[in-house]
Amino acid sequence: MEPTPEQSPHHVYPDHWEADVVLRDGGTARIRPITADDAERLVHFYEQVSDESKYYRFFAPYPRLSAKDVHRFTHHDYVDRVGLAVTVGGEFIATVRYDRIDAQGRPASAPADEAEVAFLVQDAHQGRGVASALLEHIAAVARERGIRRFAAEVLPANNKMIKVFRDAGYTQRRSFEDGSVHLTLDLEPTAESLAVQRGREQRAEARSVQRLLAPGSVAVVGAGRVPGGVGRTVLRNLLGSGFTGRTYAVNRSFAPERTEIDGVPAHRSVGEIGERVDLAILAVPADRVPEAVADCGEHGVRGLVVLSAGYAERGAEGRERQRELVRQARSYGMRIIGPNAFGIINTADTVRLNASLAPESPAAGRIGLFTQSGAIGIAVLSGLHRRGAGLSTFISAGNRADLSGNDFLQYWFEDQDTDVALLYLESFGNPRKFHRLARRTAALKPVVVVKGARHSGSTPPGHAVPVSRVPDATVSALLRQAGVIRVDTVTEMVDVGLLLADQPLPDGPRVAILGNSESLGLLTYDACLAEGLRPRPPRDLTTEAEPRDFRDALAAALADPTCDAVIVTAIPWVGENGEAHTGDGEVLAAALREAAATGPAKPVAVVHVEMGGLAHALSAATSTATPTGPVPHPAPAPAGTPGPDGAALPPGAREAAPGAPGGTASGAPGTTASGTRRDPSGAPSGPAGGLPRPPETTPRPPETAPHPPETTPRPPTRGAVGPIPAYPAAERAVRALSEAVKYARWRRQAATPGKVPESLDETIDEQAAAARVTALLGPDPDPRGRPLTHQEAAGLLGLYGIEVRPGIPAPDVEAAVAAAARLGYPVALKTTAPHLRHRPDLGGVRLDLVDEGSLRRAYGELTDLLGTPAELRPVVQAMAPRGVDTVLRASIDASAGAVLSFGLSGAPSELLGDTAHRLVPATDRDAAELIRSIRAAPLLFGWRGSSPADTAALEELVLRVSRLVDDHPEVVSVDLEPVVVATRGLAVLGAGIRLAPPPARDDLGPRRLPSY
Repeated sequence: MEPTPEQSPHHVYPDHWEADVVLRDGGTARIRPITADDAERLVHFYEQVSDESKYYRFFAPYPRLSAKDVHRFTHHDYVDRVGLAVTVGGEFIATVRYDRIDAQGRPASAPADEAEVAFLVQDAHQGRGVASALLEHIAAVARERGIRRFAAEVLPANNKMIKVFRDAGYTQRRSFEDGSVHLTLDLEPTAESLAVQRGREQRAEARSVQRLLAPGSVAVVGAGRVPGGVGRTVLRNLLGSGFTGRTYAVNRSFAPERTEIDGVPAHRSVGEIGERVDLAILAVPADRVPEAVADCGEHGVRGLVVLSAGYAERGAEGRERQRELVRQARSYGMRIIGPNAFGIINTADTVRLNASLAPESPAAGRIGLFTQSGAIGIAVLSGLHRRGAGLSTFISAGNRADLSGNDFLQYWFEDQDTDVALLYLESFGNPRKFHRLARRTAALKPVVVVKGARHSGSTPPGHAVPVSRVPDATVSALLRQAGVIRVDTVTEMVDVGLLLADQPLPDGPRVAILGNSESLGLLTYDACLAEGLRPRPPRDLTTEAEPRDFRDALAAALADPTCDAVIVTAIPWVGENGEAHTGDGEVLAAALREAAATGPAKPVAVVHVEMGGLAHALSAATSTATPTGPVPHPAPAPAGTPGPDGAALPPGAREAAPGAPGGTASGAPGTTASGTRRDPSGAPSGPAGGLPRPPETTPRPPETAPHPPETTPRPPTRGAVGPIPAYPAAERAVRALSEAVKYARWRRQAATPGKVPESLDETIDEQAAAARVTALLGPDPDPRGRPLTHQEAAGLLGLYGIEVRPGIPAPDVEAAVAAAARLGYPVALKTTAPHLRHRPDLGGVRLDLVDEGSLRRAYGELTDLLGTPAELRPVVQAMAPRGVDTVLRASIDASAGAVLSFGLSGAPSELLGDTAHRLVPATDRDAAELIRSIRAAPLLFGWRGSSPADTAALEELVLRVSRLVDDHPEVVSVDLEPVVVATRGLAVLGAGIRLAPPPARDDLGPRRLPSY
């Protein structure tokens, strides 16, 4: 919408203020500036407001708006007078405006920094969190325009509006004057206001997901007139799952006299149904989707699952069609899964929803699964089914144009039916937000991630996401910092997920190994060592061991206080005639369950080789679904094959079918066994039980702990029965156990998060640094930024207590001699040319020059060997104490945020990729773990008899750099190399800083849905 000539020509329509938001009840709305074109909308909106609400707004009866009022409320300069509206379906449901005022409350312009604010919300939409969302956005607009405080007059009886201001988290003052409550809000964000905002975001987004996963009624739009096709398949699966709500079939091609299909009511449109529909499954061709969306939106449908293909995966035209789909759905307050989705499943007994193309619903379980690929989703579902595991919820989001993995993390965070979250992701729409949500969720329940498209350097088709320059290794390190368990394959995801869902967390890395094969035990032992675990020597029960021998050995291992986990290995018994016998598998499974049920709560995993009987027994013991025999799977259809009346099959539906090879765990079916765990006191303890013993001290540093969650829901409740996962290879079982050990260690650390020492404040001058940064950037900074000179960088770092050793330029040999005389011998001579900097292996550095003669010789050698002084840019520095050469960097990525990187200086570390990473801001624990996370860390701690380096000084340097980057977003990169860490203290010998206008922070502004 464009401004009128009456609006300030210097402040055009601010389209960046437009935003889609999720409201408290899970519906969506759009916030945008009000323009002169909105006069009719404003009048209609005001007519829908009750007399009481009008009285609260104007402090007097005000039945209608005058022409002067309408003009005033629709004409703004977007600086001193601003109005925002919340719209649904193109109509206003709420408005807010501010007017800048001076100290006497009169209209004013800048530099006045206070504004009067007033809200009005339609009665039908009160209680949806509309005013709270508006306050966030109008406050952000005000800050952008230089306003620092809001003033509001509220009648004492208007409790709802008083509560909106009171609960916002801003610093506020309140007084009672002339019969009204006078409120003043400081608009500077606080820790409390940010926590309030994120708490509201979590509840709203979780509710929006819950409305889709637990609908009271579902309409399948595009259900074919004859069997077959996408729509009819979904309808069949919906009915077959025993969905507890109402189901409708919709197809505009139905004959008028047709009233039902497959036993459910049949209609030609959603509008004909005559009852509220919560969820619509769209299985129509892409060119008919807009018509179906409009039909749904106009009749109150709450959410959509769009199975139709032909969107962003088809190129530029499809991307625009996808954007329009999202805009259209959100305009009606609806959220979307898809397009190109495979569907959703909810196994809760109160719902039993299978609105997907999966022919059979999985058993009920404690695992939540999200995928961006239909083919991967099908494969994982098949693998879990073969292994007797169940799911709480399943979502295959396709192009994830709207709802993404972030939304489902919000939902699973408080979902009592989900203990483990599994995600297959091909892109991160909002990496900062994902890191924050995953960190918070992982503090309560495991989050296991497989990242596809890691090395392609391109976004998967259909996924519109911000471009990130962060290498995949850095992404992996940052996920670990957030407590996320990142694995490489979907097979590993299933392996790890089953162990975490079924077993208690281990107290440490000590592993007992027992079984009837010495060779298999040794393989397991070696695998444990390779994964950083601490295995005990395997206990060989010999091939003559009977099930009771396994039971007794497992019970003894679980009772052993020096054991944290047990791996049982089993091979078939060999009879006297040389034939393998697996018939005792059921007996062995029962024996293992008996020992596990009566022993202390420790994780147990089984490694079996060709134990078909055992695998079958384990599967039968744990499956909660009624056995129905093999499930027939339809043959894959060609790409784009339409049903008789439906849409083209999405790629996921044709790439694989349940049971198809490739993509999931292999091995014999049936790989879990039930067993009830009890702690030593005899009380039942599920896998989510606490960690009763103190953490085990290991040579390896613990993973970084997260900040505490913004809100803490009730811990997930697990049943008393914990299946025992089984694996066809020792390496797979050990890898899963290793991930559980690392995650448990992270959880223990998460209970006591790190901090930033207050002593740093004594040597940091943040205000002076801010002034220095502003001066260095200048009044009209280059958007590309500018690098600082060595002297400028040293000056800025000095304001944060970081001393950089001076380097005196030496354009000729006489200047070098003079510099050495000033600094005192011994000195170092080094080149600073870009192609030679930090490359001592190329011969551009001469150390320990003890007198003038050695300095002159070194200068001559450098210029003779490498080039002229003008090319080399030599400098002279005083020698630093001997130590370990390290490098510390900080960089800003537009999507991931500020990242600290640490490693040893030199080509070997770079070639081997031996670099550790942490997100800013860093705590003392982050700093300690950062320097200990590299493989070459022993060099800092007295390797082979050398003197240990001053790691305390190094950790302090990390914290100071973190503070600099966090305090001043204009500092987009810092490069300290080399940092020589001696036995006492350290020396920063080289420093580079780049300044630029700060990048936009989408994680600190008012909450909004992404728009691509």
